[in-house]
Amino acid sequence: MNRANASAVYARIDAGLKENAENVLSQLGISTSGAIQMLYSQIVLTRGLPLNLYLPPVRPTAIGGMSRAELDAELMTGVESLKTGKTYETDEVDAELAREFGI
Repeated sequence: MNRANASAVYARIDAGLKENAENVLSQLGISTSGAIQMLYSQIVLTRGLPLNLYLPPVRPTAIGGMSRAELDAELMTGVESLKTGKTYETDEVDAELAREFGI
């Protein structure tokens, strides 16, 4: 981006939200300006807000912490796996949980 062509964007947001968002962006290696540039680029390209940038949870989500839609999506993933014959033995699941989450 050419600085002579640059324009400033000003927005008022909750201080806690700003701090938390900037912490996540920092972990992703993205500056606040870079995130805003990406947001605007995606708005133009998709004519909407298609962002899906996030840090994966470090621990598996408990069923009680899921929304109804998230739980339904997980259950449908399991049903589809069964339909295609993609299944796992208990030992395989335990090994994967130990590898990914240390549990």
